[in-house]
Amino acid sequence: MPRPLVATIDISALQHNLAVARSRAPDAKVWAVVKAQAYGHGLGRAVRAFADADGLALIEVNYAVQLRELGWSKPILLLEGFFDADDIPVLARHGLQFAVHCDEQIGLLEAAGLDAQAAQFDVHLKMNSGMNRLGFKPEAYRAAYERLQKLACVRSITMITHFANADDPANPDLPLAEQVRRFNAATAGLAGAHSAANSAADLMHADLAYEWVRAGVMLYGGTPGGGTAKEFGLRAAMTLESKIIGVQDIVPGDAVGYGSRFVADKAMKIGIVACGYADGYPRHAPNNTAVIVDGVRTGTIGRVSMDMLTVDLSHIPGAGVGSRVVLWGEELPIDEVASAAGTIGYELMCALAPRVSVLEKN
Repeated sequence: MPRPLVATIDISALQHNLAVARSRAPDAKVWAVVKAQAYGHGLGRAVRAFADADGLALIEVNYAVQLRELGWSKPILLLEGFFDADDIPVLARHGLQFAVHCDEQIGLLEAAGLDAQAAQFDVHLKMNSGMNRLGFKPEAYRAAYERLQKLACVRSITMITHFANADDPANPDLPLAEQVRRFNAATAGLAGAHSAANSAADLMHADLAYEWVRAGVMLYGGTPGGGTAKEFGLRAAMTLESKIIGVQDIVPGDAVGYGSRFVADKAMKIGIVACGYADGYPRHAPNNTAVIVDGVRTGTIGRVSMDMLTVDLSHIPGAGVGSRVVLWGEELPIDEVASAAGTIGYELMCALAPRVSVLEKN
C-alpha cells in the first residue's frame, strides 16, 4: 500500500479560478500561466481545466511541445523566449509564440534568415520597466521593436512588461504607477497589443488589463498578496492531506524531533504525520504552523524531518493512528502555511514531490 500522503487536484476549482481571472478583466484575453508543470498541478490537468483560456503561457520549450502533444491547439507563449538557435525550428514547427528580451535573441532571429514562408512568429517584446530581470530598458525599446519589424518571419509584436509591486502599488522603491508610466511612454504609437497584468494586477488593478492578462498563481487558489484567496473569491485547487501514523504521550521536559527544538512544558499527546520535507512540506516551518486533524485546528511541534512531522493532539482527544490530517487546501489556505514558514504559496505548490500520490476531483 502507498503512504497515506495524497494531493488532490480539484479541476472544478481550477476552472472557477480561471473564470474569476476573466471576470476581473472582461475586455481582455487571458493567458493561463502553466510554468513549472502548472505550479505543480500537472500539465495534463491544466490542458483540461483551462480549456476556456485564450492561451497557455510557460517557460519550458519542451513542455510547450508537450502541450501540443496533449492536444492544445490554441496559442502557447514562452515567457522567457528561446534559449539558443536550435530552439527556433521548434518554435516554427509547433507554432509557439515567444518573448524577446535581449539583443542576443534578436540577433539569433536575424541570423536564422527565415522568410515569411518558413515561419510566421508572433513575438512578445519584453520591456524592463523597473523590475530589472529581463527586457529592454525603455530608452532601448523602440530600437528593438524596429529590428523585429524588419524581419520577414515576424508576423506581430505584442508589447509586454512585468510588474514588481502590483500587490503593493505605493511601494516607495518602485511604485506601480511609475512602471505603468514608463511602459506607456515607451510603447506610445507602436502597433500591437499590450500585456502587463499578472495575477496581482488582474485581481487589484482592472484598469491595467490592456489586451491580455497573464493569470498565474491565482488560477491555483493562491494569492500574490493584497488579500486572501477567500476575499478574492478563489478556491484552493490542491489539497494535501495525510494521516497520523503514530502517537506518543510526553511529559514536561521531553523534547521532540531533531535538534530537540521543541521541549514540552506540560504533559502532551502528540501525533506523527506521514509527510516531510522530501514530500515538499517546508523544513523551516516553525512550531505551531497550522494543520487540521479530524477537522480540528492544531499546530506542528518540533523540526520537520524528511518523511515525518509532528503535531499537537492534546486538545483532540479522539485523534489517533489513522486520523485525517490536512496540511493545506480547502480547509487550510496554502498561503497561511507558507506565510508561517516564511515563504509563499507558489513555492509549496511547485515543491510537491513526485513521490506524493496525486488524485483528481472534478
